[in-house]
Amino acid sequence: MKKTRSGRRKFIRDTVNSAAGWATVLTLSRETRGLDMAGGHNGVRESQERSGEARKSPGKIKFAVIGVNHDHIYGQVEAVLRAGGELVSFYAKEPNLAAAFSKRYPLAKLARSEDEILEDGGLQLVLSAAIPNERAPLGVKVMKHGKDYMVDKPGITTLEQLVEVRRVQAETRRIYSIMYSERLENRATVKAGELVKAGAIGRVIQTVGLGPHRMNPTQRPSWFFEHVRYGGILCDIASHQADQFLFFTGSTRAEVVAAQTGNVHHPQYPGLDDFGDMTLRGDGGTGYIRVDWFTPGGLGTWGDGRLTIIGTDGYIEIRKNIDIAGRSGGSHLFLVDQKETRYLDCSKEPLPYGEQLVSDILNRTETAMPQAHCFLATELVLKAQNQAQRLDLRL
Repeated sequence: MKKTRSGRRKFIRDTVNSAAGWATVLTLSRETRGLDMAGGHNGVRESQERSGEARKSPGKIKFAVIGVNHDHIYGQVEAVLRAGGELVSFYAKEPNLAAAFSKRYPLAKLARSEDEILEDGGLQLVLSAAIPNERAPLGVKVMKHGKDYMVDKPGITTLEQLVEVRRVQAETRRIYSIMYSERLENRATVKAGELVKAGAIGRVIQTVGLGPHRMNPTQRPSWFFEHVRYGGILCDIASHQADQFLFFTGSTRAEVVAAQTGNVHHPQYPGLDDFGDMTLRGDGGTGYIRVDWFTPGGLGTWGDGRLTIIGTDGYIEIRKNIDIAGRSGGSHLFLVDQKETRYLDCSKEPLPYGEQLVSDILNRTETAMPQAHCFLATELVLKAQNQAQRLDLRL
């Protein structure tokens, strides 16, 4: 067995050095491994995918939107539209936000209330980017009305909300999907998932996720500075990195080793966390996460988001939004193995999340994101936020 595994690793390393080799590696991975990188083994599903049983055309679903308080809603909508979804209606209680959304999607009907959407029996899915602490209570109502739910992160802001969401999801068997867009809607991160699954860097040991953001305080709504409404910086931004930690390490159990948060430079906003970090330990690897609101104005984008995936045979680094060395655009991937350093432009890689979610809605499967993974990523950041030591670095 050791000889076979060693030979396979050598084949992978030799093959990936050619452009055509990536396709060969990924084909090899699909044919020989049943590992679901999002949390556990699922050889049955792999077998179904090879035979075509689980790769039916996603078809068309009808969906609606409730709450457009964050611009992430537009990415959420586009993901479902790409998969053949039909946007039927939306509701936003703020007239200015409703007008902007209607201008972008003029064929969508402006509903008179949330209830009008919840009680529409023709809808299968509801999307939301409402104010963060309102998202989980809405999701509970959506599931109780027999619909699936896809929500912007943070999808849940307290452990009490998480208990209720888990209870209702278990009772209704509806989908509660949190769109962790830094993985699901970033092409380089999607590509990294394929490479890791193919064994390109061996077994993953650790992820290091950095999520710096630019604040632009004059452009933020009042709730952005209210801790009870956005949940804290680890609950909010770090949910992306917790999701990636679980996904790339394959961890299905994990704990918070240490966490800290602080408002170190913005005393005029006492409810704001402007810095946070945390260390995680899972049954598949470890993770370090740092998030902040300190992206300087001189950077050409809102944040230099980075992910490093460290493996036994190499590592991958992703520059999600910008390459400060000079390459244009985002979705930059660097792979270092035992032979060389490679750069991959991932700007044209497909984004499968929307299609997978639509397929899950129609077939009652979990290909886009296992429900247990979704909730565990949330649980980790909520626990980290609650137990974080408070920094006080101001002079």
